[in-house]
Amino acid sequence: MTIRQLLAACAVSIAFVAGVTAHGGGGGIAHQKPIQVDPDADWATKHMAEEHHISVFDPASFFSLHDYDNSGSWEQSEILKTYGMDDPSAKDVPQEKKDDIIRELMKLMDHNSNGIIEKHEWLQFTGEDRKGTLPDFGLGPGHHWDMEMEYEIHHWEKYHDENTKEEDLIHPEDIEHFRLHDELEDEAERIAALDKLAIVEQNIPAKFRRVV
Repeated sequence: MTIRQLLAACAVSIAFVAGVTAHGGGGGIAHQKPIQVDPDADWATKHMAEEHHISVFDPASFFSLHDYDNSGSWEQSEILKTYGMDDPSAKDVPQEKKDDIIRELMKLMDHNSNGIIEKHEWLQFTGEDRKGTLPDFGLGPGHHWDMEMEYEIHHWEKYHDENTKEEDLIHPEDIEHFRLHDELEDEAERIAALDKLAIVEQNIPAKFRRVV
């Protein structure tokens, strides 16, 4: 994909987001530009503003949005994903820290000790009696979109728009983003070429290869 094609894709995405906002699409993204959040806001509020562009939400909708498999519960992998531990930016986070996240949230909400957080446990935790909030572990806002959406939310929407030209894409984030695209395209082409081969020599154990 060329830079011009990527520019077009970003412009289409922004137009779609704007359309959802203008038509009130199901409580979707609340604003195209970043939402200003009180520095003292809790982690979930910051997460929703930065990652989802949503400023108004309730505990039930927050739970459903992060119940990625719609099972009615948060599995430990989903909790880590919400905190951004699946994102490349978290590659250096030690396993011990990830274990701390799970251990702390289970202590707060997993009353039946089944290793997951069920919706009723979350609602009880965040309800009028307790008014609990997700802890901030100091690991950022919790990036859990794909590469394209993360770039659009955290960079494109802040510094570019549908009028951006190719020569304007000079920020380090732009350069890195297009470099990753080039790498993905190169890998896709390599795999496509291998798929056309009847036998892929690299997949044959060395001791069985014919020496010419």
